[in-house]
Amino acid sequence: MSKEWTVGTQAAKGLKEETEHAVLVGLVYKEQNEELVQEYLNELEFLALTAGAITMKRYIQKMPHPHPRTFIGSGKLQEIKKYVDDHEEINMVIFDDDLSGKQVSALESELKVKIVDRSSLILDIFARRAQTAQAKTQVELAQLQYLLPRLRGLWSHLERQRGGIGMRGPGEKEIETDRRIVRDKIALLKKQLEKIDRQAFTQRKNRGELIRVSLVGYTNVGKSTLMNTLSKSDVFAENKLFATLDTTVRKVVWDDMPFLLSDTVGFIRKLPHHLIESFKSTLDEVRESDILLHVVDIAHPRYEEHLKTVNETLEELGAREKPTLLVFNKIDLYRERYFDKLLDPETKADIERELSLNLSYEYSHENVFISALDKDNLDTLREKVVKMVKREYQVRFPYEVKTW
Repeated sequence: MSKEWTVGTQAAKGLKEETEHAVLVGLVYKEQNEELVQEYLNELEFLALTAGAITMKRYIQKMPHPHPRTFIGSGKLQEIKKYVDDHEEINMVIFDDDLSGKQVSALESELKVKIVDRSSLILDIFARRAQTAQAKTQVELAQLQYLLPRLRGLWSHLERQRGGIGMRGPGEKEIETDRRIVRDKIALLKKQLEKIDRQAFTQRKNRGELIRVSLVGYTNVGKSTLMNTLSKSDVFAENKLFATLDTTVRKVVWDDMPFLLSDTVGFIRKLPHHLIESFKSTLDEVRESDILLHVVDIAHPRYEEHLKTVNETLEELGAREKPTLLVFNKIDLYRERYFDKLLDPETKADIERELSLNLSYEYSHENVFISALDKDNLDTLREKVVKMVKREYQVRFPYEVKTW
């Protein structure tokens, strides 16, 4: 019945960790080009590394549309099969798009190794990262919602493949039983989440009249590092995707101006829809915030796409129009990669001012360049945040003079 999420589970179970080896597969179709798919595969490789797998080789194929049975063409499939057969350490092939249950079954039958798609890889990472009861319940719900439409393909060995005496019925009954079990479990998890959501809502309600500021952004842009720097707290942060799943809230007081600062789960391209649905209660922190600090990795070559992805997710959450400050992080890396070492400080400053003006015009939000790691330009960030918080207090309490 179950579709197992087993990438890197040795470490999760406390057993001796064995490094897994994988092959990545991307498809160029629709309006995508090869350069874009290579970028997607870079991210997929980072996801695989986060889950505990080392990438051995990549394959890209151009097709008008995915093959209904094997996703890729027969020639490319045989090419991958030969490479996998020649390298015994490879135990997994990861696809950058979602696969149906039948496609997974057909590919496993051909390649004789574990087949993982992008959604199941992300779910595996989420399962490893979840710490609280809420996060664990949300991940389990997302896994079951991912599994339900794929049960038929995964149970193909029990379907009526040949017909005749003795071949009718049992397979169909078995899969229907499993579907009912999965649906019942989904209903139970949704009830548990509703109860947890009510408790979380009560907690948020009890925080009083303080202005709420949330850190949002693409995964691995430095939100948790910035959270630690700004709130002087100890939030888990590392150079891996989805290092933070559970929302962390800290009270911060700047210039006698108190507010609540929240660190939230990072967004990513092609984030499974059912995962967004499951984590909407966690993302309530974003919806109920008064101010958003949208953190962007300015040194990343495709930071514009990251910005677009986050904005689309905020739109889906109904939080797109909130007062927002764009925090372009990792400016130290940007200078290192894109500035000529012979440039004088004044010229560098002029270039950054021009870039800031262009970005303000393009995204209609004020911005600031910082380095959370080196603590560069944090005073400017602090001034801008205090000004925004003060403005929100004036809107909320127009006839009251607040003395904190």
